[in-house]
Amino acid sequence: MNSTRASAARFVATHSVLTLNARHPLVAKSLVDAQEMHRTVMSGFHGWVEDGDTEVRAQLGVLSTWSVDLKAAALVLIVQSRVPGDWSRIPRGAFTAAPHLITVDRTFKAGEVFGFRTVVNPTRSRRTGQPVAEKTGETEKTRGIRTAHTTPDHVKRWFARRFQADGEPARAEDGVPRIGATADPLTLGVHMLPTVSSSHRNKRVRIGRAEIRGSLTVTDPETLVEVLSNGLGHARAYSCGLILTR
Repeated sequence: MNSTRASAARFVATHSVLTLNARHPLVAKSLVDAQEMHRTVMSGFHGWVEDGDTEVRAQLGVLSTWSVDLKAAALVLIVQSRVPGDWSRIPRGAFTAAPHLITVDRTFKAGEVFGFRTVVNPTRSRRTGQPVAEKTGETEKTRGIRTAHTTPDHVKRWFARRFQADGEPARAEDGVPRIGATADPLTLGVHMLPTVSSSHRNKRVRIGRAEIRGSLTVTDPETLVEVLSNGLGHARAYSCGLILTR
């Protein structure tokens, strides 16, 4: 085991809990278009960086997740960020309750067990056979297409590849980043969620999603806090990758 690894690390962020009317036009559009949901989330952070700056979401640590009850016409949107969100750009009529801002300040210790929930975009790279310019040794690389896993068992395996046993480095030999924690995959609950998409002309997206719930045991607090702060996996701009703890 690496004796220099920190035994504890502190996680600080802001959570905005937005309770919205799913029948309001802005909210309804956000539910049917992933790009519109992204715009709704980012509307709370104008002015923090210069106009035209790139990677605004990553700089501000903005991650989000949402759930909808269509029968009650209720959307609950949770937004995590390094700075407080200002939700005055969302029409007042879209809210069914005032935005609730929570300061999260928690220290995670090695060996600690905590419950979690996350919605992820679990993907694999599928080879197309199309060569790319780069060669590695004697083998020419082939271009891959990222496709989403579609079964709970595959999602569990995708997540388990990111587990980090005590003493292991923060990145696996194949380059997969680990999460600073581990678990028994058999204890995890996985629920496949509907795909979200956008048909915007400039950026068409289609995102497979799965919800994972369970408990994790901390093995590397600093790596865990980095993942909690920056998110897990792909499609983090589209409400995937936020890990909520309890």
